[in-house]
Amino acid sequence: MKIFKKEKNIEFLVALLFLLAGAGLRLIPHAPNFTPVAAMALFGAVYFSKKTALILPLAIMAISDVFVGFYDFRIMAFVYGSFALCTIIGFWLKNHKKWYNILGSSVLASVVFFIATNFAVWAFSPWYPKSFAGMVQCYVMALPFFKNTLLGDAFFVSVFFGAYELLRVQISEKFKLREAKNYQPY
Repeated sequence: MKIFKKEKNIEFLVALLFLLAGAGLRLIPHAPNFTPVAAMALFGAVYFSKKTALILPLAIMAISDVFVGFYDFRIMAFVYGSFALCTIIGFWLKNHKKWYNILGSSVLASVVFFIATNFAVWAFSPWYPKSFAGMVQCYVMALPFFKNTLLGDAFFVSVFFGAYELLRVQISEKFKLREAKNYQPY
């Protein structure tokens, strides 16, 4: 039971670090849509509890939106919902952790965000005519942002999953060495 509590405390501290880093990275100057939120949603779904994984990207958005500024509630619902969907993609990824699935999940998360958020911008903002042509125009105008989303998600997914795997291998090797040094034949 004590080990379980220790693991929960470690998860909480790592999630808190992700929360602060994610919100902070949204607040510093960056290319539009080049943020770690979707990558954190995927990573959290793979390595954190379901509850923590679902809360993390939404909390990052809510905290940073306090400083960035809130906007149309309906559009915000689609933005936050797209990150919840990214977490659900991560739940699938948890049982299918191969490099190509991680890459594919990153691309899928970018596509989900692009489709959902730009549909909301078209539907709820006054910027585009409420017609098929207006919707197409909205998606075409968003393509430069999509490029940044793809690049940002790929970068942060590579950093988070790559760093985790490197750390895991290093720790594993260190314990193997320690066990070998402590081995005492009879």
